[in-house]
Amino acid sequence: MDKSAATADDVERGDYEHERTGTVWTATAHIVTAVIGSGVLALAWSVAQLGWVAGPLALAGFACVTYYTSTLLANAYRAPHPVIGARNRTYMDAVRSYLSPREVFMCGIAQYVNLWGTMVGYTITATISMVAIRQSDCFHRNGSDAHCDTSGTVPMLAFSVVQVVLSQFPGLEHITWLSVVAAIMSFAYSFIGLGLSVGHWVSYGGGLGGRIQGAEAASSAKKLWNVLLALGNIAFAYTFAEVLIEIQDTLRAQPPENKTMKKAAAYGIGATTIFYISVGCAGYAAFGSNAPGNILTAAGLGPFWLVDIANMCLILHLIGAYQVYAQPIFASVERYAASRWPEAKFINSAYTVNIPLIQRGSVTVAPSKIVLRIVIVVATTVVAMMIPFFNAVLGLLGAFSFWPLTVYFPISMHIAQEKINKKGTKWYLLQGLSMVCLMISVAVGIGSVTDIVDSLKGSTPFKIVS
Repeated sequence: MDKSAATADDVERGDYEHERTGTVWTATAHIVTAVIGSGVLALAWSVAQLGWVAGPLALAGFACVTYYTSTLLANAYRAPHPVIGARNRTYMDAVRSYLSPREVFMCGIAQYVNLWGTMVGYTITATISMVAIRQSDCFHRNGSDAHCDTSGTVPMLAFSVVQVVLSQFPGLEHITWLSVVAAIMSFAYSFIGLGLSVGHWVSYGGGLGGRIQGAEAASSAKKLWNVLLALGNIAFAYTFAEVLIEIQDTLRAQPPENKTMKKAAAYGIGATTIFYISVGCAGYAAFGSNAPGNILTAAGLGPFWLVDIANMCLILHLIGAYQVYAQPIFASVERYAASRWPEAKFINSAYTVNIPLIQRGSVTVAPSKIVLRIVIVVATTVVAMMIPFFNAVLGLLGAFSFWPLTVYFPISMHIAQEKINKKGTKWYLLQGLSMVCLMISVAVGIGSVTDIVDSLKGSTPFKIVS
């Protein structure tokens, strides 16, 4: 092993480590991988809380808002001009180019807390699926009356070990193959979940379950919290704004990145919306007001082996999706460490390791990156073990990320970029959209926190709850 002249910061910035060769299809794969995740599993429950009218309308409404603000954010990848301006490699760089330092600070908190929170949510979801597979096999071998309680600790640790290994890839551009595989898996388990829900619905006569106004609750307050939690789950299901700039930074320069990204957003969000409405409505039709928080854990949902396959596809998808959200955190922490301690040998050293079997013949290894990435994955796992509530965590993440990252910052940057007059109609319309989304996020946040507090009263840390 030979000491390289390059530093860890050089590795981060070097052109050979960041080749922009992405296309509309690779960007679409990244988007689908980021968007279709654990959120899809809660859609039947969410539609059940909202009812047959409000449920589909909420899904379509969040999709429209997400797509529109994604087009605004895609234009902010370059500054000051969306086609010939200087590149912004991260979401925070884009905010820094257009908005004030205070808003940059707010953006950093919102983006990275949400990225990390999504990693926590994905860890919980993958663990629930692994536990479900083990329980399904237990019931199949020993009968439906068997005692098949299964701890989620070992599956969660296994998932985290895989993430420790994958986290050593330098960046998103090096794991496009993983996003493609994950996107295929997301379609696979979505189709299986949809098919099983339709099959269950048909087997019970094909009548529509549920009610126009949604599921009943023990009290009016509980009904309100459930509705708000459902909206949070839907908001979380469309979350990907915090990685949009990083995905766009993988695209080739021609055609212009913003045009390519807008097409990718249309394809990705369009495809996921069709899935979401289909899965949510099919699950509600099949199970009515009893639709579970995780559709793949529903009692009597099809042959056990097919449900196991769906859970396996979900796990494989979350393995890739985790990295889509984790890589921006890794890059940010590493850049901060390199700038904070520029003279530290451990932080800024890199080594070249010769590996005869790979095409390039060698790889560059930075010890500080290995350690930092392992620490981040371990911290994520510990938090996931302490707060293992599926729906409540998704709702809180949706509330925390939807308004600031999906709505406020893209709209604010668009206003600054286009120099929209405050006295104009467009300015008022944009600010009106932002305020409506803010009120939704605040209400959803209150409902999610209330649900988490109630759940903590009767839960045991490190025990997975679906």
